[in-house]
Amino acid sequence: MEHIDRKSLYTSLEARIDYLHKFLDFDDRDLEALAFGSKFVKDLIPAVVHIVYRKLLQFDITARAFEIRDTRSEAPLQSVLDDNSPELQERKNFLNSYLTKICSDQSKMAFWEYLDNVGAMHVGLRRSKPLRVEYIHISATLCVIQHVLTESILSHSVLPMSRRVAMVKALSKVIWIQNDLFAKWCVRDGEEFTGGAAAMARADHLASAGDVPLKESAVSTCPFSGMASGVQS
Repeated sequence: MEHIDRKSLYTSLEARIDYLHKFLDFDDRDLEALAFGSKFVKDLIPAVVHIVYRKLLQFDITARAFEIRDTRSEAPLQSVLDDNSPELQERKNFLNSYLTKICSDQSKMAFWEYLDNVGAMHVGLRRSKPLRVEYIHISATLCVIQHVLTESILSHSVLPMSRRVAMVKALSKVIWIQNDLFAKWCVRDGEEFTGGAAAMARADHLASAGDVPLKESAVSTCPFSGMASGVQS
């Protein structure tokens, strides 16, 4: 049994990525599948971008990320966003660049550092104009991206099924590691080890949202304790 140092998962990005690679069996076979399929995935990018932003504009809470740049805000949208809106074009260009980057060399640590930086950028860090998107919307968007890519790849009958399956598996691993690198900036796990930007971003996020830390909650006993005593009597 291999020992994993828990603290390193929260204080070292390289250790975190190494653990995820081992847990998900992300190896040279995945790198080969991604390299083989990169041109095909790049051809899909315009369609993926269109589908993702059509989905995001279906809901006012996700549309706030474009105009107000904060999904926590309750402020009403001041304009009707469409494909020609400058705010939307900016985000579309980013997603286009992001998906292109996904097709680059995943064997380099710089690739995973880029994915981690994307996570930080969505909690108000590392941007001249802060952007705050809550994790629920991020994970749902990643799911849409994964579904579109998976369906498109599996439907590509020209490729042998073994190739298609390998591409889907490899892309899924990358997307789920990206999901973790979003969650890393949003969840409280490992806070005893981190006192820097991630912890501050989470604290600010909770304070702005009006959340009350668990230890300060008015509920000091199990909410079902009365039921338990009633059963015992």
